[in-house]
Formats: sequence, C-alpha cells, structure tokens
Amino acid sequence: MDIDDLADRILAGERRALARAITLVESRRADHRADTIALFDKLKDHDREALRIGLSGTPGVGKSTFIEAFGMMLTAQGLKVAVLAVDPSSARSGGSILGDKTRMERLSRDPNAFIRPSPSQSHLGGVARRTREAIDLCEAAGFDVVLIETVGVGQSETVVAEMSDLFLLLLAPAGGDELQGVKRGIMEMADIILVNKADGDLKSAATRTCADYAGALRLLRKRPQDPQGFPKAMTVSALEDTGLQTAWDEMQTLTQWRRDNGHFAARRAGQARFWFEAELKQALLNRLEREPIKGIVKALGREVEDGTQTPSQAAEEVLAQIEGRRPML
Repeated sequence: MDIDDLADRILAGERRALARAITLVESRRADHRADTIALFDKLKDHDREALRIGLSGTPGVGKSTFIEAFGMMLTAQGLKVAVLAVDPSSARSGGSILGDKTRMERLSRDPNAFIRPSPSQSHLGGVARRTREAIDLCEAAGFDVVLIETVGVGQSETVVAEMSDLFLLLLAPAGGDELQGVKRGIMEMADIILVNKADGDLKSAATRTCADYAGALRLLRKRPQDPQGFPKAMTVSALEDTGLQTAWDEMQTLTQWRRDNGHFAARRAGQARFWFEAELKQALLNRLEREPIKGIVKALGREVEDGTQTPSQAAEEVLAQIEGRRPML
C-alpha cells in the first residue's frame, strides 16, 4: 500500500480513500497496524478541526432518524458531515448487520455526507475499538462535523464521551419511569439531553419528560466545563424536523463558550492522554494472545479448572513469565 498517496488523497477529501483508510485502521493484522501508524504520521501536521458530537440513547429512540434529519439540516447549511455508526456484533458469530446506510437513505446520497458503519466486535462502551482513529481521519479529510452514534445498549456507553467534544443523550417520551430510563452515570456525561418524538400524540408526553429531565439535571453537581444553564434538556422531532436548529444553536453556544474559556482545548488534551493509556493497556493485553504466553495461559487455565492452582497463583505466574522474574507466590 502506498501510504503517501493514501494520505494525499485523504487530505484532498476523497471519500473512497477515507473509506479505505478506515478499513485499514480497523484491521487487526500486524502489517496493517504498522501501515496505520505510518499513515497517521503523514497526517499529523494537518490543522483541520471538526466538531465531534457523540450521540447515545436507548434502542428504539430514533437515533438513526435523528442523525439523518440533523445531518441533512447541516449539509443544507454547507457543512460537510461524517457519521460513524457502531452496530452491535453477535456474541455467537461475531457478525454485524451494518444497516445504518439503509436507515439513513437520504443522507447516504448527500454529496456532503459520509456514513461509515462499523462493528463493535468485543469492544465495550458502545463504540468500536478504532472509532477514535476514524474520527481523526474524517477531520483530516475536511469534514466539519463528525457524528458518532453508539450501539445503544444503555449505561455503559460513556466511552464515547472520551472521544467527542459534545455528548448528546437521546431519549424517548412516555418510556415509563423516565428518571430511571437512563441511570445517573450516563446522565452525568451528557451535555444536552434531547427528548425525541415530540410530535403527534407524544408531544405532550415529550414535554413532560423534558421537564422531568431538566429538573433532574439541576440536581447534578455543577461541572466546570459548563456555562450557566448547561447541561440542558430539550425536545426535538426528527420526523417533523422541529427543534433541530434550536438544538444546533445550543451546541454552537456551548462549544464557543468552552473555546473562549479554555475548556475545549483542555478536554481534547485530556482525551489524548486517555487514549494513549488505553492503547498501552490494549497492547499489553495483546501480548497474552501471542506465544509463548498464550500457551502458558492455556495450560495454567486448565490447572485452575482442575483446582491444582488458584486464580491468583496462576495470574502471578503469567505476570512473572512476562516480566522475566520468579513468581512471588
């Protein structure tokens, strides 16, 4: 693969080159990983910056419908929008449907939009392991807004907050006990809560749900990165395209305040450190999948099953092998 040519084509905004580069970074092959590192070395000096927006919510809340309506509104304003959608992978086969392009048919045909579905595989937190690097590639390709749609499985989806500038939580009205619909952990990460489906018979229920969440947000501890009035809850209708422009105006207001007060740059710097440490931990875990450590782990696992070794003893032996020392136990 010609990495120099691929980097030049990405910087020129070629969608096919961008898609090929994302496929490259998602690969687990060692030679592809080396190519990925070389590619990012070629792209590191670009000064392009996109607004990264993470979006999570419970299944059935209308995330894809919202993203399509929101993305169409942004492209109509002359902005280039990239959507990185993460689909859940089967625990049995490991496969994913990757149907987001089908669900966002209008947006997928927009020349100013780019949609890339990716499988979550075994990665937790609602995002794929290489989503962060895909965001960097979209920025290098000149996109103005990058939307990261998570799997949509609930409270664990806070990892997306570590790769986005704004974190939106999309909720549905009349979902039973609304304040228990999404637990405190993910609510504390949200910058804006959007109650979708505020149309038709659900409009009054959406207004009540929004008021409930607005009250709940006031009870949370004030965060230094928020101006007065944030985080906030709002109603939107992706079906009728209502509330989308107001929501976008609030996102821009919050982003500009954070830029002016130094929180935007500080947040990105902290995220860079977070992902350095995450990458280091993952690299160390990968050593357990290579010989001779893989064989040692397998043999010790059998001994733990037989009861001849305790889990603590077996783990200490593996660590001793990795570090080249005598076991302490």
